[in-house]
Parts: sequence; structure tokens; C-alpha cells
Amino acid sequence: MNTMNSNDDQTIMMKTYNMLLLLAEILFLILKVVYYICEDVYRLIVPTKKKSVAGEIVLITGAGHGIGKELAIGYASLGATVICWDINEETNNETMNDIKRMGRDSVYAYRCNVADREEVFRVAEKVKKEIGDVTILVNNAGIGIFKSFLNHSLDEIERVMNVNATAHFWTLKAFLPSMIEKNHGHIVALSSVAGLMCTPYATVYCPSKFAVKAIMEAVSEELRAFSNEKSDIKFTTIYPGLVHTGMVKKTKVRFPRMMNGHSPREAASLIIDAQRRNYENRTLPSYWLPLLNIKRTLPGKARKCILDFLDSGVYPDD
Repeated sequence: MNTMNSNDDQTIMMKTYNMLLLLAEILFLILKVVYYICEDVYRLIVPTKKKSVAGEIVLITGAGHGIGKELAIGYASLGATVICWDINEETNNETMNDIKRMGRDSVYAYRCNVADREEVFRVAEKVKKEIGDVTILVNNAGIGIFKSFLNHSLDEIERVMNVNATAHFWTLKAFLPSMIEKNHGHIVALSSVAGLMCTPYATVYCPSKFAVKAIMEAVSEELRAFSNEKSDIKFTTIYPGLVHTGMVKKTKVRFPRMMNGHSPREAASLIIDAQRRNYENRTLPSYWLPLLNIKRTLPGKARKCILDFLDSGVYPDD
């Protein structure tokens, strides 16, 4: 009888101890959440100091025009070795030559179709042998075709998804291992505000940009878990709004002051700034991210009312 009472007492004590331990963990979790919220608020007032990119090897996909070209010029002006990738060899070489005319010789151009898996791996090996291991990868290449879903051809759907989303897997496979080996590197990926909210006539483009967000979060979280939070590889996902690159032919904007857009040079400058400050997520303009995060907490019908009020998006290409 005494033995049974003793066992019962031990069970109660163990349950009590486990409950107290759980409560302590919950309290510690709450304190950490509050601390990180305060840290983010503080960083809005006092931004993180920019890190140097001098001497880094930066590879930019889609460097032949638009944001990619301005990113290449921006990184070269900061002292980085720049590698330009683009499917268009002529415009890609123009970017390289423009940088060389600035007096920056550490710039290289390679033709590469990022949607072609084998070509990505082949050109990546060439880059490693001729230049070295990439330390900053900027997955910028992207295309946009804006039509109603039923008007999209099967080839268009496949092309948009391959360039905008699937290509990120191939470049990560090619360049992430050396970053992990050295525990040094930075991955930058361009999603879109369309990767945070959907609009008509972007039924393929929006999912392709949502996928970029998911790829970056999943790989980043896996690396954090596998390294026991000791990985020094950074991830930055950029969500541009309207950038005047010519990709979107006909925009629909009710409030131009909120959505007046950026030039490719302005966008590139903000992207480089976000990478140098180790921001995980950044919208262009920056105020869109908190607004969109708040919107996602609202009921579905409320979100639709807001979208109807903003009345912005794109008109179909066809």
C-alpha cells in the first residue's frame, strides 16, 4: 500500500514538474517574442549597419537589362567581383562592358538560360573554375505574361514557372553547397508584391512569385535547423511593386502616389541596401510589407473589400 502511494506521489510530482517546465518555456517564449518585436521597432528607427561587399563574388541572373543590369553596376561600384548571367548574350555583354568603362575590371559575362537545368550546372562549373566560389547569389531573372488563365497557352505557363520559380532550385543546388562548406554567403531572391497578394490576369505570374517566397523560407529554415542555428548564410527575399522595366505593359493604378513605382536603378539600390543590412524580407516600397501582413490577418471578405477599394493591378497583354 505504501509503495502504491509512493508511486502515485512520484507521478504527481513528475506531472507538476513537467507542467511548471512547460509554463516556464511559454513565459520564456513570450519574452523572446516581445524582445524581437521591440528589436524590429528599434531597427525601424536605427537601421542595421551596412556590411561591406568588397571582395565578394556576386552572381546576378537576368543581368542583361532592367533591375539585373543596375544590380550588376551597383555591386561592381562597391568593389565586388560581378558575374552576369542572362539568356541574351548581347545585352549581357553590354552590361559587362558598361561596368568595364567605369574602370571596374572584375566583371564577367556568361550566357545562361536559368530555366535549363543542365545549362545552369554546366555554366556554374565553368564559373567556379574560372573565377571562384560565388558568395552572393542574386536570383533576379524573371518574366511576366499577363492574361486570363484560360487564355494562357501551356507553353507560357511552363515558361513562366520555370524561369520565375523552378530556376531557383537549380542555382541554389549549384552554389549553396560551397557557401555551406565555408559557412559564408548570401542568397537574394526577387519575388514580387504579386507574391503576397493575387490580382486578375496574373494567375500564373502570382503563383510563380509565391513559390519564390516559399523556396526561400523553406531552405532558410532547413539550414537554420540543420546547423543548430550556427549558419552564417543569410537569405533576403525582395518583393518589388511596380518597377518601370517594361515587363508590365498596362498597369491599373487608382492611387498613383502609393504605387508610383521605381526606376530599375532605384529598385537595385534598395535591393543592395536590403542585402547589405541582412533584411530577411523587404517590399519596394518598404511600407507595403507591414500593410500586407496586417491584411492577411483579416477575414477573407474584408481582404476582398480592401482589394476592391485599391482597384489596382494589371490589364491583360492580349
